[in-house]
Formats: sequence, structure tokens, C-alpha cells
Amino acid sequence: MTTATNLRSVPLARRFLDFTWLTLGVAALVMVWAAFAQPSILVDTLVTGGAWALMAVGLAMVFGVMNIPNFAHGELFLFGSFTAYTVYSPIQDAVLDNPSLVWLKVIGPFPGMLAALLVGAVVGVLLEVLLFRPLRKRSREQWVMNTFLLTAGVSVVFVNGYRLTVGNDFLGVTRYWDVHPIQFLGVSISVDRAMVLVIALVTIGLFSLFLQRTRLGRAIRAVSQDETGAQMAGIDLNRIFMLTMGLSGALAALAGAALLFMFPSYPDVGLQPLYLAWYVVILAGLGNIQGAIAGAFIVSLLQTLTVFYVGEGWVDVLPTGFIILILLFKPSGLFGSAVKGVWEQ
Repeated sequence: MTTATNLRSVPLARRFLDFTWLTLGVAALVMVWAAFAQPSILVDTLVTGGAWALMAVGLAMVFGVMNIPNFAHGELFLFGSFTAYTVYSPIQDAVLDNPSLVWLKVIGPFPGMLAALLVGAVVGVLLEVLLFRPLRKRSREQWVMNTFLLTAGVSVVFVNGYRLTVGNDFLGVTRYWDVHPIQFLGVSISVDRAMVLVIALVTIGLFSLFLQRTRLGRAIRAVSQDETGAQMAGIDLNRIFMLTMGLSGALAALAGAALLFMFPSYPDVGLQPLYLAWYVVILAGLGNIQGAIAGAFIVSLLQTLTVFYVGEGWVDVLPTGFIILILLFKPSGLFGSAVKGVWEQ
């Protein structure tokens, strides 16, 4: 019986694997073509893909470790953009009043980004301690649905709370660094856009090292694979859950701060980043952190191609259609997922 079952499952697994590699191969070929024929497509894909990766990695981690579909993730992006604006505005005024302060022009945006990262981490920890932990103690039945409703409610509270306290005005900056654009492959790239990619790659690189090389990172991965087994091994679940929510909030807030020049702070600014992050997570496989990084660049490539050849009004149509195809041919996502949902634990 076991042998027959395995034999029947091999063609299906091979088909899924082929579909994954086919998708990755096509994406790689398009990127190579873009590098020579339309360099602007490659540049835009890299820049926006890095930002979506920051959003998607945090969202994937929370689902993979805690089985929480966080629909308040976009509001963490909002908090990041508002924090960056609040911190950077006086620095910008000081630069305008004293043009000779060259050093302040260079490092001026980073305090706002650092502050946003810290605010996002604090908000994430508070969500875990004040909302998810009490819910976890009361009941684990229908956990995914309950946390979905809870995060959707938190999103509404955050958006309307921001609207009541701050208002509906757009609070942003034209640019962080007022310098000449960089030339890359014959394309002019603003320093702000280039720095988004640099910040995203450095942050994701450090985050990956943290997960792979540190004791806490290995504990997070252990909980995502087997929560009960991790607890039996002596891992403090409450500590890991706090850390997970804090890291997720920090990454989303950092994305909001880094993209302030593109996404000014206003009540609904986190909506599009949230949708795109979910596109990436579904594409990669729910809870798959590594796959979310590659998925972010694939979604960014689809968006860029749509804007370039079809029109900006269709920017979400092709990614949505592609995800529908993924769900039809490979419901577990391009890269699958070894994460066990709460219904399997």
C-alpha cells in the first residue's frame, strides 16, 4: 500500500517541481532580457522587489511561526512612514537652514528609519502581549480564523485612530537625498530608490544570518517546524512569539520609512503594501520565509512589466492572475512550505 501510494505521488511531485523551476526559469530569462533590452524594467524590479521583500518576509514569518494571518501588517508600514516623517522633518529643516552641514545631508534620513524600526518592533511586541497571548491562553480552537478577525479589527482601529489623531493629510518628503541620480545600465536612478534596494538587501541579509546562525534564530525555525516539539526541548514559546512579532513589525515599519518618498504617510497608505505582501506570501507558500524573498522580486517583475507594456491601471491584474494560476497548479505555492498549520499540530 505504501509503495503504491509513493509511486502515485511521484509524478505529481515532479509536476510541481517542474512548474516551480519553469516559473523561476522564465523569470530569470525575462530579467536577463530586460538587462539588455529594457534596463529600466530590471532597475524598477530590483528596487521595488527589495521593498516588498521586507514586507513579505515579516508577514511570512508571523504566519509560519504563529499561524497568524496578520491583516494589520499594513498599519505597521503606516507607523513606519509616520515615524520617519516625524523624525526626519526637523532634520530636513536644519539642512535647509544650514546647507553647509554636508554630513547631516548624508546621514539625515537614517535616524528616522532607525526610529521607525524601533517603533514597529514595539508595536509588534505589544500586539503579541496584549492581544494574541491572552487569546492563545483562552482558546486555540479556530485559531487562524480568530486571529484573522482580530487583526482585521486591529487594522480598522489603527487606521481610524490615525485619522482621528493625525488627520487625512499626506505627510511625506519629495526625496531624502538631494543629489544627482546614479547612472546604471543607461538608466538614471535616484539615490533614494537605490538606497531602498541597499537597505532591503542589507536588512534581509542580516535577518537571514540571524535565523541561520544564532540560537534565537534557530529557536524561531524550530517553533515554525514543530511547536510542541520545540516546547518539549525547553524553548520558551512566549519569548519566541514576542520576538517574532517584534521582528515582523520592525521589518514592515522599516519598509514604510524607506519608501516615504514614494508612499507618504496617510491613513490608508498600508493597504497596497499589505496586498502586495500577501501576493508574495501566497506565491511563495504560506510561512515560507526564504521563498518570500524570491517571490517579492517575481511579483515586482510582473508589476513592472504590466506598467511598462499595458498601463498602470492594470498593475495589480497580472500578479493576481498569476497567483490564481499558482493556486490552480500548485496550491502550496511555488516553493511549498514545511510549516505545519495549527490544524496539523
